[in-house]
Amino acid sequence: MVGPSRPQFVLFGSSIVQLSFGNGGWGSSLSEIYSRRADVILRGYYGWNSRRAVQDASVQPSLVIVYFGGNDSMGPHSSGLGPHVPLPEYVENMKKIALHLKSLSKTLRIIFLSCPPVDEVRLLVHSAYFSELVRTNELCKKYSDACITLCKELDIKVVDLYSALQTISDWETACFTDGIHLSAEGSKIVVKEILKVLREATEWSPSLHWKSMPVEFAEDSPYDLVAADGKRTLNPSTWNFHWESQWD
Repeated sequence: MVGPSRPQFVLFGSSIVQLSFGNGGWGSSLSEIYSRRADVILRGYYGWNSRRAVQDASVQPSLVIVYFGGNDSMGPHSSGLGPHVPLPEYVENMKKIALHLKSLSKTLRIIFLSCPPVDEVRLLVHSAYFSELVRTNELCKKYSDACITLCKELDIKVVDLYSALQTISDWETACFTDGIHLSAEGSKIVVKEILKVLREATEWSPSLHWKSMPVEFAEDSPYDLVAADGKRTLNPSTWNFHWESQWD
């Protein structure tokens, strides 16, 4: 017995997703926020692009958060190898992912994350380790804009990561660990944007915002810790944890 069935939130994407449970990542923050409410499941694959994503197996959770674009948006390599996916194919792949998820269930909710910017200065340092590494904010923005346009056409919720991460003045150094992957500060922005989408999606029933979801085992129990007066127990589901105020 591991508790009752609960909603599942799947995070599906490339390294921005795979690394989201470390370094104060946005995936681990969501898992903490939704504790006793939903299971946050990690399906992140370092180096993946949208071409590989369309081959993934079916899932039927309550919410799927999809991120692809960073690897796709890299410039093409002269050999024809590498993660680059031409923009038209990227859009078509993302459309296939969206339509596939929509076909699984009428109640499955979807959020896409658009391609974030990068710190081009730090990428120049790392480029010596790769052959013909081309990753620019000009390319990132093209793929981000294409993702946002597609989501509007398909009526899918989308977080504009390209714009959101640039809302703080020192975003190049504050939001990334290596110029590409998110730091704790960058992840905090991602979490806030996701929660904003969930809070404002009033047409989704039931709501998937954490404050609107039922808490497991919310009833009082004689097995909980005993209060100072020695006459009652303290239900943990009613405690205010230190992290809650920052996600209001």
